[in-house]
Amino acid sequence: MVAIPGPSITPDRVLAAMHRPMPNIYQGPLVDVSNSIFADLPAIARTEGKPFMVIGNGHAAWQMAISNTLNTDKKVLVLESGRFAFFWGEMASMSGFDVEHVPGSDRGPVDPAVVHERLAQDTEHEIQAVLVVLTDTATGVRNDIKAIRAAIDAADHPALFMVDAIASLGCEPYEMDAWGVDLTVAASQKGLMTPPGIGLVWANDKALAAHDNANARVGYVDWEERMNVDEHYQYYGGTPPIPLLYALREALDMIAEEGGLEAVWARHEVLAGAVWAAVDAWSTPGGLENNIPDPAHRSLATTTVNAGSIDLEQLHLRTERDTGLTLGFGIGSDNPRFRIGHMGHLNPPMILGTLATTEATLLAMGAPLGGSGIAAATNHIAQALKH
Repeated sequence: MVAIPGPSITPDRVLAAMHRPMPNIYQGPLVDVSNSIFADLPAIARTEGKPFMVIGNGHAAWQMAISNTLNTDKKVLVLESGRFAFFWGEMASMSGFDVEHVPGSDRGPVDPAVVHERLAQDTEHEIQAVLVVLTDTATGVRNDIKAIRAAIDAADHPALFMVDAIASLGCEPYEMDAWGVDLTVAASQKGLMTPPGIGLVWANDKALAAHDNANARVGYVDWEERMNVDEHYQYYGGTPPIPLLYALREALDMIAEEGGLEAVWARHEVLAGAVWAAVDAWSTPGGLENNIPDPAHRSLATTTVNAGSIDLEQLHLRTERDTGLTLGFGIGSDNPRFRIGHMGHLNPPMILGTLATTEATLLAMGAPLGGSGIAAATNHIAQALKH
């Protein structure tokens, strides 16, 4: 079993939906499926904004977002809380934009007060956009998007507010319009339970208007023809990703059948809580601990575990070779870490199996443990089942 923070497990239904002959891409059933996806995508991000799709991963969606809205004459402010906002900013810098990074904590969320202070200093409004992630899979943090929006508003600043929700869209609450986000970036391979290959961008009217002044537009990802679709393939800048469209259609249907996003969010909250309970029980001086101390700022999609003195190379080798479990490697830190993904197609047997296997491996290694993580996780799920 793969328990990395994406790509997540692809449900059998989604895999089966992909296996079909190549259809007519200009008319017929594929066009109907495609139109239905674009009709449903705004609700997934909780927006009235316009959705765009790019054949690629989340990095392709990053490129689509910045090249269609930004001007090289103005600054981009990147709010760091791990690695992925930093990487998005690096892409903007390589694309010719003037990027300013706001360093953040490796163990907590972006501080809205720092955002307010920086934007209040920008009286000439040189900053054209603020970039942040909802969840950073390197650190396991969940940023308070509403609070950051409030900081921008308190500074009376007109910058576009762009949020990367790649890691956790479809896993935890996200309200693009209600939270005042101008542009959202996501991808297919995590909470949306679809194999990698589809990048997604949602843009509100303010972001769409910024397109008129964007001066570093990239042909393939440009919105111009995609906003004024005369033929079906213009949605995709060419031939559509046929198997992935059928896969995404099936995944969206599964979300609806579960009871909609609220039910999906509730399931992720229970399963994430089980992981946190396990890690907290394992914690001991010199051993394991959750990288994000405050549960209020922990992601519902992934958990980063500080490993202390534990031999991570042995942990990864023994879990994968001896038990068939693949844990995520730590990234972006000199401190030893591993990561447990709990996103997308996941249920209690799967998460308890992951935690029990991890604990068994740690015990076999003689790793220091504060207590039984699997007992704590089981109790957490039992409490949820009572309600």
